[in-house]
Amino acid sequence: MKNPRFFPVLLAGVAVLLAACTPKTPQARLAALDPKVDALIAQMTLEEKVAMLHSKTNMSSAGIERLGIADVHYADGPFGIREEGVPNGFQSAGWQLDSATYFPTGSALAATWSEELAYAYGTGMGIEARLRGKDVLLGPAINIQRLPVGGRTYEYLSEDPILSAALSLNYTKGVQDQGTAVCIKHFAVNNQETNRGSVDAQVDERTLREIYLKPFERAVVEGGAMSVMSAYNKVNGDYCSENEHLLNEILRGDWGFKGFVVSDWGGTHSTMGAMLHGLNVQMTGSRYLGQPVIDSIATGALTEQLVDEKVRQILRVRLAVEAVPDDVANTKMTSQPECQQIARAVAEKSIVLLKNEGGLLPLSKDVKKIAVIGQNAVLKTQSGGVGAGVKALYEITPLMGIQRRAGDAVEVAYAPGYKNFPGRRWGPAAADPDPLVAAAIDEPADPELLAEAVALAREADVVIFVGGTNKSIETEGSDRADIDLPTGQNELVKALAEANPKLVTVLISGGPTDLRELEPVSPAILQGWWNGTEGGTALAEVLFGDIAPSGKLPFTFPAKLEDSPAFALGNFPDRSREEDLFTRQYRNEMLGAAAGGLPAAPRQPVSQYTEGQLVGYRWFDTKGVKPMYAFGHGLSYVDFEYGTMKASVGRKAVKVSFPLTNTGAMDADEVVQLYVSRPGAKVEWPAKELKAFARVSLKSGEQKTVRLEIPFDDLRYWNVDKNGWDLEHGRLTLLLGAASDDIRQQAEVSF
Repeated sequence: MKNPRFFPVLLAGVAVLLAACTPKTPQARLAALDPKVDALIAQMTLEEKVAMLHSKTNMSSAGIERLGIADVHYADGPFGIREEGVPNGFQSAGWQLDSATYFPTGSALAATWSEELAYAYGTGMGIEARLRGKDVLLGPAINIQRLPVGGRTYEYLSEDPILSAALSLNYTKGVQDQGTAVCIKHFAVNNQETNRGSVDAQVDERTLREIYLKPFERAVVEGGAMSVMSAYNKVNGDYCSENEHLLNEILRGDWGFKGFVVSDWGGTHSTMGAMLHGLNVQMTGSRYLGQPVIDSIATGALTEQLVDEKVRQILRVRLAVEAVPDDVANTKMTSQPECQQIARAVAEKSIVLLKNEGGLLPLSKDVKKIAVIGQNAVLKTQSGGVGAGVKALYEITPLMGIQRRAGDAVEVAYAPGYKNFPGRRWGPAAADPDPLVAAAIDEPADPELLAEAVALAREADVVIFVGGTNKSIETEGSDRADIDLPTGQNELVKALAEANPKLVTVLISGGPTDLRELEPVSPAILQGWWNGTEGGTALAEVLFGDIAPSGKLPFTFPAKLEDSPAFALGNFPDRSREEDLFTRQYRNEMLGAAAGGLPAAPRQPVSQYTEGQLVGYRWFDTKGVKPMYAFGHGLSYVDFEYGTMKASVGRKAVKVSFPLTNTGAMDADEVVQLYVSRPGAKVEWPAKELKAFARVSLKSGEQKTVRLEIPFDDLRYWNVDKNGWDLEHGRLTLLLGAASDDIRQQAEVSF
């Protein structure tokens, strides 16, 4: 008779064996594919291998058909799947089913402070990428927002590494759980568009590790990001596409990255540098990683084994991501209803109530006539400027959202108020200038438009001024000269306030704007962002009080630009500028003209990061500089009561708990923020740093116990003497609040 106890023991043994064989980390799961990968490499010719190291079309790199290896198809992002282009260019292919969901841009997502929404956002992007047959999403874009004027501030997430890292991690997981690989970008220290193709970002190792690399590290190590895009710029002397320290020592060495690195488009600079120092795929063209690789192997300068390793890293991702068959891809409309609802949820949670004197918001039920003033109420933001855009299936503008929500009971009148500035112009000027288009960004208010707007404001119960910037002002390829409101908006808003003191301002922008003139005259101010396909719907819900505003600023609004650290220290801007690398290479093609020659040899500009760790609010708090609106700021239509905080030190984390109560008359969310300061520390630290946060939903009158943890790993610093992470034990002051300048209570622990 068989022993009945044998089978449970056998099963337990199998379970232990399986557990031992299961990859322990997300990156190890890629390496687990190596037996299959190596079998394929053994069947490949050198020419086939090298063909995988560069672009095949503008948005693909080659597979090997005879071995059943599909091409790798890239989808431009990161806030919507870009429309299909012609095979070797950016011009529209004219498809009918490639209209996608336009998700709120990066700074809007960051303003939600929601890890759950970041995951949902990634899920939506992953779903639509698969419908289009894409394997790799060129996103998320997760560089730290160092400059208020940064051309890609709207695309990036936050000035804070903890917030950026949490959102980057969940965005990455959301995309990859749908079967699409992310390509996190732009690695690394890509914080300015000015001279981005040649600027050398010179940053000390501690600042590099603690501030600028933190979002990338979490996305790679915890999120299992499968691919990385190297930035255009240099870091400490070497281009990012051939930077040994970044790509081989940190990314592959310290973080255990097993996927592949693709250059930014046009961001490869040499054969030997790229091959020896970490790049896998040149985008676009084959000038460096094509025939020159084969020639270098023939001379002995490179080895085929090095090519094998690069192909191995590409094939790991290719096998991990199931190719979408041609007869399945692009058979459904890209934009899906469930993704549109994700976009709406993000927009609803992102809107920041900066100011609300006298309870002007939400709009009173007594309001019967609303004057909506400003072209940003009607201009769409799905595309514009240089770089990624979305051919959205639809986009609800602020005016559309307000009109729909107001219904027949409320009259909504509109006037443009100011001219729109369209940014750089390519090609000849129009024969008949548009009366609503400004010739210069600092053009003063147009007298006729101003008079029309003021007359409308006088007749209204409330005025909603919709101002800000646009995607031609804040754009990839250039940084703003300043953060001033363009085309006479300050002059207009002061005239509106004089005509009707019930003035609500809605700012539509990707980054901060100078509000020194607007803030004193506008009782209520909302930051509305470039909020995607349902942005106008979300805005109207907040204005009319259907939902309470709950967004928090992911970066500081300085009172004036010169208060910001890089400006205060004279580290930016570089007064001598060159034409942008990307536009210099691709402009002719984008205009449908003949391709130009290779770009001229770039200069050697340098950007000094002498502010070190004091980025954003760290600078303002440490230096005692008062901002216009602080990092983490955001009001609600209700009040939240923060109960007594309890703090303890566990084996691996500092733990905090406290009761939070919604004392208002409507359901609302609060984003609680936990900062730390370090009295008596020997190591130099900022005045305070964000270390934990949570978005908490509370019904009217509801109380919840909120629990936060700060892992010891997030309290470490990079010890340059040891060339490694270190922990300074001692006293820690815990600062709990609703913003970096709104600390409600504090406690002290020792660890």
